[in-house]
Amino acid sequence: MQHLARLPKDVGHAIREERKAKKLTQKQLANLSGVWQETISKIESGTANTKLETLFNLLSALDLEITVRERSKASAADLQDIF
Repeated sequence: MQHLARLPKDVGHAIREERKAKKLTQKQLANLSGVWQETISKIESGTANTKLETLFNLLSALDLEITVRERSKASAADLQDIF
């Protein structure tokens, strides 16, 4: 799966989707990553102020990585399609 993340809640959503796709509970992911289950819950809901090290521990446990690239731009026509 590929996810676009521009906000912390987007990253949390991607982590939740990948965890569920791998049929892991938050507790199982906590055991794999060394991150507390409560912290995982907060990250997935977008309410945590998380250290990058914690985020990378979760990504590693889910066999994920981050690619940093220039942000894509939407055209006026793209916005028109939304409405």
